[in-house]
Amino acid sequence: MYADLSRLTFRSDRRYSAVVAQQGRVSLDADANEQTAIQLHQARTLAADLIGQHGGPSGDAGFHIRFKGGSRDLDDLIIEGGRYYVDGILCDATRPLPGAAVDDEAADGASGTEGEADPPEPDEPPATWTYWDQPDAYRDPERPGDRLPEQRPFLVALKVWERSVTAAEDPALREVALGSAMPDTAARVKVVWQVLPVESAALELENPGGASKEQVGKAFEAWARKATAPGSRLAARAERPEHADQDPCLVRPDARYRGPENQLYRVEIHEGGTAKEATFKWSRENGSVVFPVDELDGTWVELASLGSDDKLDLGVGDLVEFVDTAYTSRGEPLPLLRVEEADLPGRRVRLSGEPEPGVGRRPELRPFLRRWDHRETTRRPRKGAAARLKRGALKVEEGRWLPLEDGVEVYFAPDGAYRSGDHWLIPARTATGGVEWPVNAARKPLLQAPAGIQAHYAPLAWVTAEQAELDLRMVFGPLAAPAPAADASALAAEAEAAAETRAREDTEPEA
Repeated sequence: MYADLSRLTFRSDRRYSAVVAQQGRVSLDADANEQTAIQLHQARTLAADLIGQHGGPSGDAGFHIRFKGGSRDLDDLIIEGGRYYVDGILCDATRPLPGAAVDDEAADGASGTEGEADPPEPDEPPATWTYWDQPDAYRDPERPGDRLPEQRPFLVALKVWERSVTAAEDPALREVALGSAMPDTAARVKVVWQVLPVESAALELENPGGASKEQVGKAFEAWARKATAPGSRLAARAERPEHADQDPCLVRPDARYRGPENQLYRVEIHEGGTAKEATFKWSRENGSVVFPVDELDGTWVELASLGSDDKLDLGVGDLVEFVDTAYTSRGEPLPLLRVEEADLPGRRVRLSGEPEPGVGRRPELRPFLRRWDHRETTRRPRKGAAARLKRGALKVEEGRWLPLEDGVEVYFAPDGAYRSGDHWLIPARTATGGVEWPVNAARKPLLQAPAGIQAHYAPLAWVTAEQAELDLRMVFGPLAAPAPAADASALAAEAEAAAETRAREDTEPEA
């Protein structure tokens, strides 16, 4: 997640069940976040153990899919409301109803002016989502790749993942009583669900048209395992950079990490593909340095703020990603842009190019700039130095250590398959002069799969023909049931006790 964190400490293999606070100790964000992670892990593991890989409650199972084909309009899917669990993660497809507004004239006791027509009644809001207006997919009818497959059959799947949300995207998270000069407080983690098609060719079925429900389910499971399996690995270390002895002694002379402050480095894949195609970017602040956009005018961007200090500001030469909610949800990377000019009094910056038409033009999607901290070298790179940029990001180079800054280096394992959004977190600490990264007994860094993005999939429907679909969902009933009747011996004992009571009552003299 993008957030201003010190580090993430939760490890499921350590089997911790709780974080225990001790008196007189410093409170850290990592401890509170680990407690949340432990509770989420326990709750979702229990739900997955009881429900299975996916399923919904029999009385209110969500995501029932109805195919809606049209001769003139684009094909569509009706997504019915309800709840569904995928790997223990709760997804709710219930469409919220709009609130009722106060009628000012009625509240003031005033009547309408004679001769004026009554305002039209608002349209009844839809009760269900559709493929084109589902809340977190942002499908675009103008893009052919977003349309439903013309060739049938095809599978409709539910994709689930989580992402962080800060006050840059949701201003309601900011406590205005703290004042505009104060930073925002806690971030949030949001469950994102998307109903997306999977073409039958991707499932590798021998006879898609005649496939049974069980065959489709098994083919989808194999596809989902392949889609979620990590395809790349990375290692990190800290090494004394060249000419370290010439640096001012701001840190320990023998330190390998030469940065003056503790950092949480984030290395993230920008464009995916093979090593020849993939690029990456990095941030020393976990990608948390963002600047909400007030207005876009060509290459000039007016910002709500240019930053609070020289560590979290935006300056000439910085590389930025123009982001909004739709861009984040789609996960399709666009070129990074460079800040060419800064107008401090006007809170404006001029970028090296105009942002792509599909991002940042709708204020309701909360556009903002995200700063990344890598740079392009202006001189011929020496051995091991940072390479030239490709669309603003660094090229992935496998099988060799690549320097980031201040002695921090990363290593991409050979033969990787990279996905946009895959990332690794590297805490760097001045107290040790190194980075926190798992090592083996010989103190050599271990290769690690990405820390995220962790996507989860579930099959919903198999669309075979016009207005025909096969439901692939699973349902479960409630665990509670009526209390069972007592066994025969218990019933006999109850009858005998009742008989004795009646006999005693019959023999007792009347008062």
